[in-house]
Amino acid sequence: MKTVKKIAALSAGLLALPFVTFAQFDSSGGEFGTLLESILVFTNNVLIPFIIGIGFLVFVFGMFQFFIAGGANDEKKEQGKSLMIYATLGFVLIIVFWGIVNLLTSSTGLDNNTIENLPKVTLPS
Repeated sequence: MKTVKKIAALSAGLLALPFVTFAQFDSSGGEFGTLLESILVFTNNVLIPFIIGIGFLVFVFGMFQFFIAGGANDEKKEQGKSLMIYATLGFVLIIVFWGIVNLLTSSTGLDNNTIENLPKVTLPS
C-alpha cells in the first residue's frame, strides 16, 4: 500500500512539472512583496534607530544613577550599574536584529537591486 502512495505522489509530481516550469516569475513580488518591503524599510530606517536611541538614554540614565545620584548610596549605584549592563546587552541584541533585517532585505532582493529583465516564457499555442 505504501508503494502505491509513493507511485501516485511521484506521478502527480511529474504531471505537475510542466505547469511549474512554465510559471511566470514576478520580480516585484506583487502585493505581498510590497508589504514585506514596506515593513523591512520601516524597521530598518525608523524602528531600529528609535530603539537604539531609547537604549542610549537608558544607558545615560544608568550612568547618572551610578556616578551622580548614587554618590554614597550603594543601592542607587547597583541600580545604575544594572541599567548600564542591560542597556549594553540591549545594544548588542538590537545590532544583531538590525543585521538580520539587512540580511533578509538583501537576500530577498528588496534592497532595490532586483533583476528587471527576466526572460518571459510563453506557452506554445
